[in-house]
Amino acid sequence: MTTAVRLGLLALVTILSLVATKDPRTLVWIGLLTIAALPATLRPTHPVYGRAGRAAETIVTVIGAVALADEGWTLLPYLLAPVMSAALYRGAAEAFLLVAIAGIGLLGSGTFTGNFSRSDNLLTAVQWLAISTATAAFGGALHRALATRNRPQPYAEATRLLTQLRTVARHLPGGTLDPGGIASHMLDEVREAAGLDRAAVFGASGGGRLVVLAQFGVERVDWETSVDSESAVADAWATQQPQVVSRSLSRSRAAAKGEVSALVVPLMAGVRTIGLLAIESDKPGAYPAQVVARVAELAGPAALRLEAALLFDEVRTLATSEERQRLAREIHDGVAQELVMVGYGIDNALAQLPPGSEGAENDLKELRTEVTRVITELRLSLFELRSEVERHGGLAAAISDYARTIGSSAGLRVHLSLDESTSRLPAAIEGELLRIAQEAITNARKHARAENLWVTCEVDPPYARIEVSDDGAGIGDGPADGSYGLAIMAERAERIRGDLSIAPRDPRGTTVVMVLGTAVRHGSVSASEGVGIKDE
Repeated sequence: MTTAVRLGLLALVTILSLVATKDPRTLVWIGLLTIAALPATLRPTHPVYGRAGRAAETIVTVIGAVALADEGWTLLPYLLAPVMSAALYRGAAEAFLLVAIAGIGLLGSGTFTGNFSRSDNLLTAVQWLAISTATAAFGGALHRALATRNRPQPYAEATRLLTQLRTVARHLPGGTLDPGGIASHMLDEVREAAGLDRAAVFGASGGGRLVVLAQFGVERVDWETSVDSESAVADAWATQQPQVVSRSLSRSRAAAKGEVSALVVPLMAGVRTIGLLAIESDKPGAYPAQVVARVAELAGPAALRLEAALLFDEVRTLATSEERQRLAREIHDGVAQELVMVGYGIDNALAQLPPGSEGAENDLKELRTEVTRVITELRLSLFELRSEVERHGGLAAAISDYARTIGSSAGLRVHLSLDESTSRLPAAIEGELLRIAQEAITNARKHARAENLWVTCEVDPPYARIEVSDDGAGIGDGPADGSYGLAIMAERAERIRGDLSIAPRDPRGTTVVMVLGTAVRHGSVSASEGVGIKDE
């Protein structure tokens, strides 16, 4: 569009100049304008060439207009070309700058040469400057409108997609977007089509490992979950083709005597691998080509459902994490700082009390103690908000770090027992389990008036068990405000299809147990520790 405007204005001023002067030498100025316009025409958005070209056009137009002033300022209409180009490509600021340059040049040279001794010359120059100013304003408004229309609207797009997701989720079979439930349903379908003694569904995770979403079998299996090892699991992930082998996919059973049949089928969403289906049978040759084809046929639609559930889980986890971090920042920069200032104010008031003000001094000291307690509670709440299960740390490490910190601040003696396999749970489930453990530990600190805290964490995906016990007052004697935290724990447990139980501890105290999946196998590879922390 700007090129067309330039050509049109160039033709216009050429005709006007030849008609007004009747002198072919006027075409020299037209040639200079054409040369000056080349950079801005060929590279209009370039930060150097484009701007320099438009500035050159403006300067040549002003000089030529002054030179031909006696014939009616015939070059001034071309001033609209660089102004419009600047407004459309760079915004109104550059366009107004070019108008200002033109105005200073015209008024200064016109006054110096005496061209403005005739009022009609001055009026013509002012008119074209006014038209150029209006052009700059119009072009700037058009530039802003185009930029707004072309700029991506992430929140609007996210709202549209989430609304569609909510509508679709309501019409899903069973109305669920739970990866564990979809994986379990996949195993049920495969069991009817192929003989198996053990099976598992893996989902993608970070750090070159897979997470166990669901599994089936009389005993729990220590599945190979690394995609970097030399195994059928890694081969299926890399080649995106089913793998049939005659050795177990379990790290603990791989060296066992007796031939087994194992099949690993990649779960594909388009061209991406989102997970794996692994099945095993204690019978040799249990998975011929027709069985492999049937299992792969069943896994196809199930993979699409699983991908939707995993994406939904990821979005929900990301949104929750960002919101917790935002709340922590706002509390730290707002209420926490204001409470600290209140504490300083009380300290100053204590320092300025006159002698003999024992009553007021005691009241201020009690108030200062209460403010200190509230600040401590607020800092612990901030620590809870910011606590996350690290990608390479694991659930047990996150729970133990939280228990140590809380125990140290509250004077509790903390006893930790950790039993965690090398496999990981999905990030969303790890996050929910961490929050349940945090709530149980916080209740023991705030309401139980306990001296000892026992925290047990067993993780063997997809199984997990978390137990938090204390020797405090007991759940029946606790204050009413703790019931809200219990309700939150129950909601979190229901969300991940876990079993939450809260019972009295013998001889005193409370025990909170959260169990996910079936009972853990015996003899698992574990790392356990007992840690005592007590502030005297």
